[in-house]
This record gives sequence, structure tokens and C-alpha cells, in this order.
Amino acid sequence: MSTQEVPRPEHPRPQSVRPDGRWLSLNGTWGFERDPGDSGLERGLVRRELASTILVPFAPESAMSGVGDLDFHEAVWYRRTVELPQDWPEDARVLLHCQAVDHDATVWVDGLEVGRHRGGHTTFTLDLTSTLGGRRSAEVVIRARDPRHELLPRGKQSTWFDATHAQYPRTTGIWQPVWIESVPQRYLGRPRITPDASGAFDVELPVLHGIPGQRVRATLRDAEGDVVVGEAPVGAQMVPRVRLEVPPGRRRWWGPRDPHLYDLGLELVGRDGQVVDTLDAYAGLRTVAVDGHRILLNGRPVFQRLVLDQGYWPDSLMTAPSEEALVADIELGLAAGFNGARIHQKIAEERFLFHCDRLGYLVWGEFPDWGVSGAGPAGDNQRPGATFVAQWVEAVERDYSHPSIVGWCPLNETHQFLHDRFTVLDDVTLAMFWATKGVDRTRPVVDASGYSHRVAATDVWDSHDYAQDPGVFAEHMAGLADGRPHTNTGRNTGACQDGAPDYSLPYAGQPYFCSEYGGIWWVPEAERSRADETDDSGESWGYGERVRDEEEFYARAEGLTRVLDQDPLMFGYCYTQLTDVFQEKNGIYAFDRSPKFDAERLRTIFAADAAYEQEAD
Repeated sequence: MSTQEVPRPEHPRPQSVRPDGRWLSLNGTWGFERDPGDSGLERGLVRRELASTILVPFAPESAMSGVGDLDFHEAVWYRRTVELPQDWPEDARVLLHCQAVDHDATVWVDGLEVGRHRGGHTTFTLDLTSTLGGRRSAEVVIRARDPRHELLPRGKQSTWFDATHAQYPRTTGIWQPVWIESVPQRYLGRPRITPDASGAFDVELPVLHGIPGQRVRATLRDAEGDVVVGEAPVGAQMVPRVRLEVPPGRRRWWGPRDPHLYDLGLELVGRDGQVVDTLDAYAGLRTVAVDGHRILLNGRPVFQRLVLDQGYWPDSLMTAPSEEALVADIELGLAAGFNGARIHQKIAEERFLFHCDRLGYLVWGEFPDWGVSGAGPAGDNQRPGATFVAQWVEAVERDYSHPSIVGWCPLNETHQFLHDRFTVLDDVTLAMFWATKGVDRTRPVVDASGYSHRVAATDVWDSHDYAQDPGVFAEHMAGLADGRPHTNTGRNTGACQDGAPDYSLPYAGQPYFCSEYGGIWWVPEAERSRADETDDSGESWGYGERVRDEEEFYARAEGLTRVLDQDPLMFGYCYTQLTDVFQEKNGIYAFDRSPKFDAERLRTIFAADAAYEQEAD
């Protein structure tokens, strides 16, 4: 397969790139076989040719994979012969990177198991060097298990056959790029970059198989050239740390108006002074802080005009069909007046976050766990446990260095009833919150978006409110001025009977925003079918009564939004949602990204001056 034919050929990890080009995309055609009884290991699928083919990195449920099978897949198998490029050094290590395999992946090389990973949204890397034993060719086999009845973190993947309510087709197996990389015997790991308010960066740079006497070197550059250079010895700390203090005249703070990125050159230097390994990275000088009811960006309030982005496409599902599609979704959000997104119920591709960094688009990172409470239409499709904590920490650590990420959201819409069945959810909520704080002390964390705030020390409070009448919505939000913000309870969600206790602990004055609102149902006249004309058809839905025409949409959206952005105690909002998604017809763009509304009119609604920023000025 030629370079031009390889789908998604771009480097999957743009914040950590070896400039010598010693990496090889394994996207493209793989052998493929369904394993409905999960008996493939016993039937010898590790060692024989598979029955059909698939186009990686698209999931078998997607049309772009060439399979397009929306049924349940207990297990699926992949097989490919990998030929190492002739210019790769014979004494180098060979790493296999899988950006995301849903859900339980086992990897064999030439029939030998080399590793296993659980987590459908997180990245894993395996060192194949000893298994290859110097060979330049190998058979790589990957089995992905995605059992229907195991309570896994699924996000919005449906546990029944049809996509319905707020759930969509499933994603099984490989759904993000697979690639191999040649690295030296002693090599640099992924950098961990922390900016601070003094105008400096702390760069933690792990060295794999390093030895005393080696050094790491970091060089920060801008358009004028080198800004500052720093070094640290290998072995003095578990992870070498380099402090880079940016001179005042070279400081440019990253933000939506000026998303400036510094280039960052990273080197491992041997005892003899020779460069052993090199990485190209980048960094943004950006801080996030809580100040009373406000959240500050670089010491100043920036009203967060977020849009809910579910990250699905009609023919490729959770995988972006192209690099251009990733960029287009950010540009669509910006064009409508938003300055960021809440990436909803999936962990974003690293290339998406790269473009958010580049374009100044604010992001709240989230874990795929909707339905974790076992209540509502999602049912018992996932249940909290240690694997939630482990997978979430992997995600936070992976994406820590992206300046565009301004907050973390481990859980979403947890219905926490105070009886024995849900005590484990309380424990997991606490564990995920404090694990996030342990990994990242630089960003605010909301313990759960909407519904249950069970951590008294949560940095942020929020609620979800899909009231469609702006007057009613204003009444719901009015209590914030008296320290009684709107919260989701069993009574106002219909998830439990009258008289049930509130889900949340008492509000303690944290920054507050409505992190889901709107969801206005609108299907353009030309796209409606006869079935769409009835509210109970199941063919399409949004929140509340469908608006009659575009003018009613504009009036309702503006009325709801003004309630939030004119409240000086509200630090932001998140409008539902960027695009229609399958049966949900409540996006501001259609599922194929075509316009549903006039972009300039959307901007007058979502880009209006906010009281939060006016007060600060």
C-alpha cells in the first residue's frame, strides 16, 4: 500500500515526534475475522490467516472499515505482516503503539504474546525488540474483546442493537492509528510539560533504560530562535526535570486570542557528549486558576463558551474520517461563536488536541462512562470500579501537556442514590477525583458533570438543565446569587421517586456553570420524513417541543444563552450540541457537518459579551 493510500497517514502523536522520521504507520488493510464465541484462541487464530480484511483504523461497525457490521462483536481478530524499513538501525529498539483498541486487547508477534491492555480509549505501547530477535519481518496479531454483557466504560455505545435515545452504534477493536517506531537502546519517553505563572516551564523528561552520566537537554524556541536552554542529569531524580525560565521580552501567553506555541527540542546526551536521542515537542505558556466564583486563564477571566462535541461521524463513527475532519469540527465551533468544547463521553485523539492547541480552542477532558449509575435509558451498561480509575489516570497523564485542556471531568451524570447498591459509585467518584488531582495540580476538576457532586472539595459545581422556556430556565438559575445554585436531583430528573434525597452534598461556593443546556430540536423542512412529524416516532428527537422554524430556534437559543452569559457569577456554559448525531437532531450543524443555521446569527447568540468578563474589566 502506497503512502497516498494509507488512511490517516499523519503522525499520531504530534507533541512527541522523532525528527529522523523513523516511524511507520500500520494503518491500512489488515486481515480480519469476527469471533462471536470468543473461541479464536482455541481455534488457532493466532497462527493462521484470517477470513477477511478490514481497513484500519476504522472500527468494523463503520462503513469506512469496509466491514460495516453493526451487530455485537464479542471478539475480533486482526493480522498483518510488518516489514521493518531497511534504513532502521539493527541495534535499535522497535516499539508498537496502539492509539486506541476497544476494549481488551492482546497482542502476539510471531505467535508469542507480547502484551495486553484494557481500556477502549487509551493508548498503549509495547517493546517488540526481544521478541523480534533481530528479524526484519514479523506477523502481528491483535485480538480485541468487547463483551456485550461485561460492565465496561462504554460512553455512548448502545448495549442494545439499535442506536436509540442518546446512545449510538458500538465501536469494537482498532479505532485509532497503529504504528511502529525505531528508537535507540536508551531513549526519551513522552515529555510532561508544566507552565507556571512566573513565565516558566518545568519539563519532566523520562529516560527509558538510562544510565548515570547521561543528561537531558531542553531547548525552547520561538520565531526568533532559541529562547532558553536547560539541562538535568539522568539518575539524580526518578524523572529528570529541566526548568526553563522565559525572559520577559520573549513571553507570549497562550489563549483563545493568541494561541502561541513554543517549539521544544528535547535531547538525551550520552556520557561522551554525543546526542543519543531527540524529540520534537511544543509547549504553550498558560495557567488556569480558581479565584472565588471565577476561573482565570493566565490571571484573567475568560468566559468559557463551550459546545458539547460528541465526536461521531456518519461513516466512520468515533474515528475521524480524515485529518481535515478533525480541524473542521474546531473551525465549525469557532465560526458559531464558541471558544471551546466539552469533549463528551470519549477521549479525544491526540491529533485533535494538537489542533485545539494550535487554534486556541479550550477543552474539558472527559471519560466515557455515561450510564454508570445503572439508571435511566442507559441501564446497567457500565459499572464503576478500579478499571475506571486506572483508565482515567492513563488518559490524564497522556494529555497532561496540552495547553488547550483547561479542566477535567472524570464522570458524567451519576445518579447517586444513598443506599447500598451505589456505595461503590461514591468510592469511585472520590478515587477518580483525587487521582486526577494527584496527577494534575494545575487544572480544576469537577467530580461529576451534572447530578451528583459527592466530593466536598470539588473545584467546580455544575448542573444540566434542558428547560426550553427561557423564563423557566432563568428561574432555575436564579438561586446562584443566593448561594443556592440549580442542582440535579431525583425529583427534577425523574430518575427516582418524590421524597428521594438529593444526589449532592451542599454547595460550598465553587465556580459554577451550566455544563449542558439547549439541545433544541430542529430538523430542516427539506430533511423531514413522514415519521419525523410525530414526536413519538423515535426517528428523531431533541429536548422539549421541536421549534416550528429557524426564527423560533434563534429566539429560544438566544433567550437561554442570555440567562447564562449575563450572570456575573457564571464562569461559562456548554451548549448541546455541535452536530446532530444519528437520531439526535439537536445540533447546530447537521451530522454531515452541513449548515442548519446562519453562522453569523449563531455568532450573535454565542459570541456576545459576557457579564463575567465585563465585571472583571
